Amino acid sequence: MNKAALIYDDLMQKIDRDVYKPGTYLPSEHQLCQLYGISRETGRKALAELAENGYIQKIRGKGSIVIEHRQYEFPVSGIVSYKELAEKMNVTTENVVYGFEEHVSLPVQMFTSLGVEMTTAPVTAVKRVRVIDGEPDIIDKDYILTSIVPKLPKAAAEDSLYAYFEDVLGLEIAYATKEITMEPANDEDREQLQLDPGAYVAVVRSVTSLADATPFQFTESRHRADKFRFRDFARRTKK
Repeated sequence: MNKAALIYDDLMQKIDRDVYKPGTYLPSEHQLCQLYGISRETGRKALAELAENGYIQKIRGKGSIVIEHRQYEFPVSGIVSYKELAEKMNVTTENVVYGFEEHVSLPVQMFTSLGVEMTTAPVTAVKRVRVIDGEPDIIDKDYILTSIVPKLPKAAAEDSLYAYFEDVLGLEIAYATKEITMEPANDEDREQLQLDPGAYVAVVRSVTSLADATPFQFTESRHRADKFRFRDFARRTKK
């Protein structure tokens, strides 16, 4: 990793930990040079990367102001495990597995709108309720191809699927295709999320692929609408 990338990573972590809070300014380019023992060009590269990724806005004559960069309350616009995000957000969570079936068929019809080529195949089906600060907020239904993960321990579903995929199996997770819809809550939603009749849920469907472009995880996340929030960051690029 080059120096600019190291400085970027350190500043990003400090922003994430609120060492530098939104609305405050980062050290100036000159101060960064002194703090890290780097050239001004290296500092500029690190700041440019932070700006590109939505962490700061450079204001001429004033410096680099930290802006609100958190893109989501829960995984929507990125690929991050629930456990990782819960730890980052410092909330009390519980992971309740209420369904675990091996060697069932992938419900292809649930994911056809994502435009990913797929066929009926054996999967391990996992149903979990995410309880946040004592309230059931999200139902996650995961379907993992047995051709990629032949035997999924239930303990992995109770803890973190991504930790098992990456740290134990050594899988390289690369990208995901997602869509978000609003739908009336069904009986399962009402039971698991303690919803009233007539309630709606925000549904995030995704297909996650490995580095070789093989789709292996198919997920339907059903969020309580009153708890669901989606924010993204977009920067206009000049032609």
